[in-house]
Amino acid sequence: MSYYNPKEIADISIKKGVEKVESSKLSMAILGFLGGAFISLGYLAYIRVTGTMPHEWGSLVTFIGAAVFPVGLVLVLIAGGELLTGNMMAVSIAYFARKISFTQLMKNWLLIAFYNLLGALFIAYFFGHFVGLTEGAFLEKTLHTAEAKVNDPFWVAFVSGIGCNWLVGIAVWLCYGAKDVAGKILAIWFPVMTFVLIGFQHVVANMFIIPAAIFAGHLSWTEFVFNVIPVFLGNAVGGAVFVSLMYFLVYQKEASKIGAFSVDKDIKKAG
Repeated sequence: MSYYNPKEIADISIKKGVEKVESSKLSMAILGFLGGAFISLGYLAYIRVTGTMPHEWGSLVTFIGAAVFPVGLVLVLIAGGELLTGNMMAVSIAYFARKISFTQLMKNWLLIAFYNLLGALFIAYFFGHFVGLTEGAFLEKTLHTAEAKVNDPFWVAFVSGIGCNWLVGIAVWLCYGAKDVAGKILAIWFPVMTFVLIGFQHVVANMFIIPAAIFAGHLSWTEFVFNVIPVFLGNAVGGAVFVSLMYFLVYQKEASKIGAFSVDKDIKKAG
C-alpha cells in the first residue's frame, strides 16, 4: 500500500512525539522559528491573493485564499519545521502512551510556541511592515482579518481554536499516513484549506496577522495576548483531545487490552 493504516499512523505519531521531545535545544530553536515563519508565509500569501479582490465576490474570495494558505504546513512537514499545533497532536499521543512525561510535553509546547512566535514576528515585521506586503492596498484586508480575530469573546475564540486544531491535527495525522510526497501534500492541503474556509482560529497564524496589524499602527499587544490565550487553549484541546486521545483510545488502548488478554490466555494454558 502507498499509505499506512490508522493503527500504524498511531504508532508513527507516538514515535514522532518522542523524537520531538528529545530534540536538541538548537534544533527546537531553528525548526520552531522556521515553523512560525512558514505558517506566516502561508498567511501572507492569503493576504496578497485576497487583499484586492472585489467584495462582491463574497465567499469565493475566502475560497481562493484558503487554497493557498496550506503551503505553510506543507513546508513545515516536508521541508522541516516544528509547529505548536502539530506538536499538540504528536507530543500528546506520546504522553498518552506513557512514552514521555507531562513536564516534557509542556516544556516542548512552550518552547515551540516561543520560537514559532519569533518566526511569525519576523515575517510580520520585515516582510509585512518593512517591505510593506501587508500594508498599502492590502492594509484593509490585514486589519479586517486581525480585528475579526481579536473581537471574538474568550469562549468563542476557545471553541474556534478547538475546531482549527481538530483539522490541523488531522492534517498532520494524514501526512504521517502517506508514504510519498504527493500523498503528503494532498493529505495536508484539504483539512487545512477547510479550517481556513470555515474561519477557525490558529494560534501561530494569529501570531502573524495580529502583529502585522499592530506594526501598521492598529490594535494593541494587549489585544494580541487576550486572543492568543484562548486560541492556544482551544488548539490544545483540538489536537490533544479530538485527535490524539480519541485515536489513542481506539488504536493503542484497545491494542493493549488485546495484548493483555492474549497473555492471560497463554498463562492459563501453561497452567
